[in-house]
Amino acid sequence: MFCKLALRNVRRSVRDYTLYFLTLMFGVCVFYVFNSLENQWVMEALAANGRNVNYTGVILRLVDVISVFVVVVLACLILYANHFMLRRRKKELGTYLLLGMTQRNVSIILFLETLCIGLLALAAGLLMGFLAAQLLSAFTASLFQVVVEEFSFVFSWKGVGKTVLYFAIMFLLVMLFNAVTVSRKKLIDLLRAQRENQQLRLRSVTASAVMLIVGVVLLAVAYAMLLRRGLLRVDELFWVMLAMGTVGTLLFFRSLSGFLLKLCKGNRRFYYRGLNCFVLRQFNASINTNYLSMTVVCLLLLLAIGVTACSVGVNLTVEGKADRQAPVDMTLFVEMDDFTAEDMAQCMKDAGFDLDTCLEEYVIVQRPVLRIEGETKEKWGTMFLYTISLSDFNELLALQGEAPMTLAPERYGLAVGTEPEEYMDQQKDGWKEGKTLEVGGQVLRADPEFCHTGALYTTSSSISTVFVLPDDVMESIQPEEISIMDLFLAGNYPKGAEDETEDRLWDSYFDFQDKLTEKGSGYSMSFSTKQTEYMEAMGTKLLVLFLGLYLGIIFLVTSAAVLALQQLSQAADNLQRYQVLSRLGVEENMRDRSVYTQIFLAFFLPLSLAIVHSIVGIKAANEVIQQLGKLDAVSSTVTTAVIILLVYGAYFGATCAGARRMVRGK
Repeated sequence: MFCKLALRNVRRSVRDYTLYFLTLMFGVCVFYVFNSLENQWVMEALAANGRNVNYTGVILRLVDVISVFVVVVLACLILYANHFMLRRRKKELGTYLLLGMTQRNVSIILFLETLCIGLLALAAGLLMGFLAAQLLSAFTASLFQVVVEEFSFVFSWKGVGKTVLYFAIMFLLVMLFNAVTVSRKKLIDLLRAQRENQQLRLRSVTASAVMLIVGVVLLAVAYAMLLRRGLLRVDELFWVMLAMGTVGTLLFFRSLSGFLLKLCKGNRRFYYRGLNCFVLRQFNASINTNYLSMTVVCLLLLLAIGVTACSVGVNLTVEGKADRQAPVDMTLFVEMDDFTAEDMAQCMKDAGFDLDTCLEEYVIVQRPVLRIEGETKEKWGTMFLYTISLSDFNELLALQGEAPMTLAPERYGLAVGTEPEEYMDQQKDGWKEGKTLEVGGQVLRADPEFCHTGALYTTSSSISTVFVLPDDVMESIQPEEISIMDLFLAGNYPKGAEDETEDRLWDSYFDFQDKLTEKGSGYSMSFSTKQTEYMEAMGTKLLVLFLGLYLGIIFLVTSAAVLALQQLSQAADNLQRYQVLSRLGVEENMRDRSVYTQIFLAFFLPLSLAIVHSIVGIKAANEVIQQLGKLDAVSSTVTTAVIILLVYGAYFGATCAGARRMVRGK
């Protein structure tokens, strides 16, 4: 009998359960997608090709840690939603008790209803998650410009197991919550639930104005501290700044309950137009009781916007950095006394990698680091200058398919690297100003036509700005002027044999180190290839993008669902008021418009303040992201706006439709 009654209740209340069901289903979907990453082809490719860093392990461990946090957030959301569902059904539950059912029997019915909804949401969410995981796989393939020749569906049993386990725990908590709620309620309280009205406590305008001013001041101080101190400086003042921002947000919403209504009453023409007085008093009562939840929603939206925008921004920045810092297929750097180009070629050959046969084309160039003193040192503000001869510079350009450059007599040129701008600007400004350079006993002037921008070779670190000198000047430099002599091998792989050459090069890497050790103990070296740079960039992109979207979407869904459930619950509570309006002759479209206005204010007031918070927070975060390379703030902003429009807008539309149906009594 209980099963039949529970199923009938679910079928009868299917519209009431729709938003609750969709939230559960979407939560299951997102949770499965990100906990099935281990079986995605892109993670397997990353694990197979990651030579330096195990990005796969890092990503999966972080997903596991964040999933626990996500479970806590979703559990709070489900309990919150369940609270509103029970609140709406108090009279129904009281009727069951009045007809002779025990509290234990009512708890069993709620248990079966929760089990039914939970199983349906779990099954639908897993199916939706399975399809979304395939879309995510295709998205990552396009993201990294990979053509998947044999696409196959991947199903993660481990992801299913984790999803079922965590959501089973959440539903058990809901069932326990329902049982405790029913056991603590008296019959008279359940039967009179719809007659209970919220007390409208009007605060004085003075107190509300003071709270508003204090809240705005706290927010302004928190903004100033964040912009001045930066995002990465975590100390005692950092937590003070967060506390000030949180309290300022709370005071802002709390002040509205006594300030907004009085302000609108001052404009009598606006206040008495249509149903504005009814809408404003309803919304004022809502803020009066829900200012705390509106604060939480605003902060969740801040996290959703900030995390999503920053993850997309870092993703685009890392992608651009990888393209800029890998112009050739491989680069080997050696710093060693009396080590020549012939020595490097011979050591590579002895290690099993013959440059002439294994590489399509290559060059070995010198980059002397000059020690400068006196007036030149004061002029350029540094003790060392990185230099390269014009002929070696043009050989590196030819390797990249670029045309050679020329220097005017007694002139020097500039090859701007990939250092942060504050380091490059000093040399670049000196070149623009025409500062002279004394090298090898000669005084060189800046060539205004010679300034190359971009990497000359492949490396994972930033590339210093290099002064390009005429060959005759380079030959006249005395050994005592040279602090360090760097030797670079840069080359490209044969077409169609890139993977084989890459593997062979890595196989000979440690043998090459042994050959260098035989030459002498005092050396340093580094080794970079385009493939390793690409895979490291790919790992970083996956790490930031996946985790950012994971948290961003969860925060966004949580905040939107909380607002939606609040508004639907209030629409049900206000049904009698709308019936009174109908009996007074208010047209249906005016009643609908009043519902839409209240929902719009409830959804977009927290969003508006969250956007203001986000502008300041993203500005501080962008200063950190810019250290990785050029930031495309427009793309990250547009992407975030689209995600918010889709998810937040969908909940807003569903809430409007559900609330309209309720006030119409359908």
